Amino acid sequence: MKTTWTIDSSQSDVLIKMRHSIIAYLGGTTNKFDGYVDFKNNEIEDASVEFFLDINNRNDSFQQMDTHLQLNDLFNVNEHPIISFKSTSFQRVSNNINFFKGDLTIKDVTKVVELDAEFIGVNSYDGKQKVAFEITGNIKRQDFGLDYNSFNHNGGLALGKDMKLIANLEFSI
Repeated sequence: MKTTWTIDSSQSDVLIKMRHSIIAYLGGTTNKFDGYVDFKNNEIEDASVEFFLDINNRNDSFQQMDTHLQLNDLFNVNEHPIISFKSTSFQRVSNNINFFKGDLTIKDVTKVVELDAEFIGVNSYDGKQKVAFEITGNIKRQDFGLDYNSFNHNGGLALGKDMKLIANLEFSI
């Protein structure tokens, strides 16, 4: 039996961050997204996850990256406001070590990526059953056409080559 859990965006968030001037991080979070997780026979071994992140929805904590986003230096949010991920496989190593492999789409470029997934657990809250994951991974900017190659005053890249994706996702049935 397949059970579909929908994402609770008010209890979830996604952080995208990348190195800036080699030693610091630029980052921003959003909680405007949609998604779901499917379990087969209530077993985590058969989980699949899909989520859609609206990067055009910037809140106060996204202001550091705001200039780059608005100038189309990275995401070109007017033409490509959604980042999406759809898992194609799930591998359980232990209770807390899991991997989702799937298709990540940024700026209409889709690449297969592997993300670490920590299954936080299942719990009941306010009469609703909840399940939570923390999903993390490194994404190479250039793989998705996120080419922004300005240089800092020391001659190095102003932004790192990789972005970190950290998603704290809570789902309810």
